[in-house]
Amino acid sequence: MPSWDAFPLFFVSALLVWVLYAFVREKWSPDVVVAIAVAALLAAQQLTPHDVLGVLSNSAPVTIACMFVLSAALERTGCIDALGNWLGDLVGDSPTRVLAGLMLTALIVSAFLNNTPVVAILTPVAIALAKRASSSPSKLLIPLSYATVLGGMLTMIGTSTNILVDGVARKAGLEPFGMFEITPAALAFCAVGFIYLMLFSRRLLPDRETLSKQLRPDLGRTFMSELLVPRDSPVIGRTIGEANLNGGSGLKVLKIFRDEEEITEPGHDTVLASGDLLVLHGQVKDVVDLRESNKLSFNRGEAFETVSSHDVIVAEAIVGRNSRYSHRPMRDLDLTARYGIAVLAVHRQDENVQGNLDDFQLQFGDVMLVEGTPAQIKRFADNGDLISLNAVQERAYRRDKAPIAILATLAVVILSAFSFMPIEGLAIIACATVLATRCLDVEDAYKAVDWKVLSLIFGMLAISIAMDRVGLIDLVVDKTMAAIPNASPLLMLGFVYLLTTILTEILSNNAVAVLVTPIAIGIAQSLGLDPRPFVVAVMFAASVSFATPIGYQTNTFVYNAGGYRFSDFMRIGIPLNILMVGVAMLVIPRIWPLQ
Repeated sequence: MPSWDAFPLFFVSALLVWVLYAFVREKWSPDVVVAIAVAALLAAQQLTPHDVLGVLSNSAPVTIACMFVLSAALERTGCIDALGNWLGDLVGDSPTRVLAGLMLTALIVSAFLNNTPVVAILTPVAIALAKRASSSPSKLLIPLSYATVLGGMLTMIGTSTNILVDGVARKAGLEPFGMFEITPAALAFCAVGFIYLMLFSRRLLPDRETLSKQLRPDLGRTFMSELLVPRDSPVIGRTIGEANLNGGSGLKVLKIFRDEEEITEPGHDTVLASGDLLVLHGQVKDVVDLRESNKLSFNRGEAFETVSSHDVIVAEAIVGRNSRYSHRPMRDLDLTARYGIAVLAVHRQDENVQGNLDDFQLQFGDVMLVEGTPAQIKRFADNGDLISLNAVQERAYRRDKAPIAILATLAVVILSAFSFMPIEGLAIIACATVLATRCLDVEDAYKAVDWKVLSLIFGMLAISIAMDRVGLIDLVVDKTMAAIPNASPLLMLGFVYLLTTILTEILSNNAVAVLVTPIAIGIAQSLGLDPRPFVVAVMFAASVSFATPIGYQTNTFVYNAGGYRFSDFMRIGIPLNILMVGVAMLVIPRIWPLQ
C-alpha cells in the first residue's frame, strides 16, 4: 500500500500529465490550463502563495514583455515596413533571388525582434513578391517562417525561448548567457537551414493557391456565405429553383433563417420571402456575381451604410496573435457597426467553416474574406485586430520617430553585450524611452505584449517549483540515467536535444523550455559534466519547430495564409529537424566542451 508521504509526488506527476494532455487537446488555451494547474497546487498545498508571487521576480518574463514593446515600436515607426519595401526593390522578379532575399531579411531582423510581428509584416510582402516572380506564395511562406525561427536563435533577445531558458538556468545557479554567446553556434544552424531551404523548398512545397488568387473569376475555393433577401429583391415570392439558386448557379442554399424559424433543408420548391437570411455554399465568383445582380445583399445588419457596387471590394485578412476577437462568437463582435464591413467567409486549416457564421469563434491564424469599401477595410486592418494579406497597408507610421526606436533597441543589444547592466534593466529603460518619446502609444504597448504567453510562462515557472520540491525532476533524471546506462556525454546531449525538439512540435515551446531545462541540468550534473552545453541544446531545440504548424506561432500564422496542409510541414520540416540534430551534436560540444 503506497505511503501517504508519496502523495505529493503522485499528485504533481498526475497534474503534469494532465497539463500536457490539455495542451495537446487544445480545449482550453495553454494559459488557462496552467492557471488551473497552479490553483490545484495551491489547493493541495504543494505551492504556497509566496511561491506563486515569487515567480514574478523572475527576470525572463519582464525582459520578454519589454522586447514585445520594442518590436512594436519598430513596427509602429515603419522600420520593418521600410525594410519590406527595400527588399521588394532589391530582389526583382527572380524566384531564386526572391526566396534568398526574403529569408536573409527574416534571419537578420528576427535576431533582434519578436518573430511573430516580423512574419506578420513580411507575409504581405512575400505574397506580393511571389506574384511579381510568377510564383505561388506557398513556395515562400514556410521558408519565411522557418527563417524567422532560425534568426531568433542568433541572439539572446531573438526569441522569448532564449530569454526564458537563460532565466531558468540562472535560477539554477548558472552564469547568465551573454548577448552573442550563442551566435557562433546559431550561425551554423542558420547556414544549414538556409542552404536546405534554397535547395529543396521549391521541390518539396506545393504550388498551392492562397485566398487572394481565389478572387479571380476563373478560380474559386468554396465558401460559406450569408446573404439577405432585400425588400425590393426580384426573387421574393419565387422558389429557390426559379431563382436559380441551387445547382445551376454553382451555389447551394443550405439553410434559411426567417424571423424565428430555421429552415434546415430548403429545396427547389422553397419560396423565398423578404428578409430571409440565406446560408449558401459556393465559390467566391458565384457569390459576388449574385450580389452584383442585385437579387440579394450580404448580411450587414441595420447599421451598415449602403454603398454602390463599384465602391465595394473583397479582401482577405488573417486573425492576429493578440486579436480581441479571438474565442468570441462573431455575432458578438458587431463588425458591421464598428467598421461597416461584411464577413463573407472564414477558412481554417484549408477547410471550409461549416454552419452559421454567427456562432463561429475566430482563432489565431484564421483567414477571413471580408467585403466593404477600401477605406472601411483599411480601417479594419489598421485597428490591429486583423492583418491584411492583399497588400502592404499604407498606415500612418510615425517615421520621424524611427531613429529613436532603432537606437533604443541597439542600446539594449550593445550595452548588454558589454555587460553594462543586466538585460532586463536595459530593456525596461528602452521601453520607457520609446513610450516617453511617443514612438508608440501606451495602448499600443499594452496591446503588443502577448499576455497569454507571459501568463503561461509564470504558470509553468510555478509548476516547476512544485516539480522540484516533490523530487519529480530528480526522479526523471534518475530514471533517464537508468534507462540509458553508460551512455556517452555526446549521446546524452543528443537525447536532451531530441526530447526537447519532439515535445516542441506538439506543445508550447516556452512550456517545454521550462520543463526540460531543469532536467537537462540534472542530467549533466549527474554525469559530472558542465550543464551549459545541455542548456544550449534545450534553448535551440525548443526553438526549431519545423515539422508541424502548431509548434511555433509563426508556423500557425502562415499555415492558413499559404493554403498549406499539415502534411506540407511534415514533408519539408522533418528532414530539416533531423539535420538540426546533427548540427547540434557537431557544433555545441565544440563551442561548449562537455568535459
